[in-house]
Amino acid sequence: MEPRVPENDSLVMQFVLVGLTDSPALQPILFVIFLLAYAATVGGNFSILAAILTEPKLHTPMYFFLGNLSLLDVGCISVTVPALLKQLLCKDRSIPYRACLSQLFFFHLLVGADCFLLTVMAYDRYLAICQPLTYSTRMSWGIQKASVSMSVVFSFAHAVTQTVALSTLNFCGPNVINNFYCDLPQLFQLSCSSIQLNEQLLFAAAAFMGVVPLALITLSYAHVVAAVLRIRSTEGRKKAFSTCSSHLTVVGIFYGTGIFSYMRLGSVDTSDKDKGIGIFSTVISPLLNPLIYSLRNPDVKGALRKLLTGK
Repeated sequence: MEPRVPENDSLVMQFVLVGLTDSPALQPILFVIFLLAYAATVGGNFSILAAILTEPKLHTPMYFFLGNLSLLDVGCISVTVPALLKQLLCKDRSIPYRACLSQLFFFHLLVGADCFLLTVMAYDRYLAICQPLTYSTRMSWGIQKASVSMSVVFSFAHAVTQTVALSTLNFCGPNVINNFYCDLPQLFQLSCSSIQLNEQLLFAAAAFMGVVPLALITLSYAHVVAAVLRIRSTEGRKKAFSTCSSHLTVVGIFYGTGIFSYMRLGSVDTSDKDKGIGIFSTVISPLLNPLIYSLRNPDVKGALRKLLTGK
């Protein structure tokens, strides 16, 4: 897939990523920081996945979804951070056109699946707390697999749509991306053709993958809170809220960074704030997720302790 270009215009075959810094003194420090963050994210998420697989007590729908969320987090950080580490080591920060589109596709595929999976997890908590008598039938093994599969299918359709639509744009002028990875807002600014259709597609995707899931999550937890407040036992209310607090924290971080990342589509210039938001959504969020679920969940902490110590 090559960029289309009108006659008498030069064809952009590669982009140049500005990266995080041009300071030779800071680059080795940032390299070590992001390398450690990447190792901690991969190790933490795979540790949670191993604990879920080896501990029979965690063979429930909630932890099945959590295991899939851990895989998505590993994939999401692997799309951006290894390329960032290469930028910090090498002076060449160019990225071929096809590689840029590939990074864009996988990033939106994984983030989109993450979005739908968080919605499914909220529905799972609603059923477990508000509909406990029918929980086992409404969240059977077949429904769990179908929920994850549909999340991937919807996200795949979104990623393909955005990538194909972007490939129809002409890039015949500046090719410098003011970021450390390829994403739609920065690429829109470099196009020398109309991006009206692309912005409309992204707006529709934001409604389908952002507004609707967030509304469903809010509705699910509104019912959960109402049900928990009817519990007379203080210990019972505390236990019920503890099963939801980790998920709510992850949802807040995920949607908070997503809103700030794409709310500036109409802005002409990008800034270092975009890089900071990108770091938070692609590095810090996947790094925090295993910490949030392990530190706030006694079942996961017990399984991890058993996995690491053998006791």
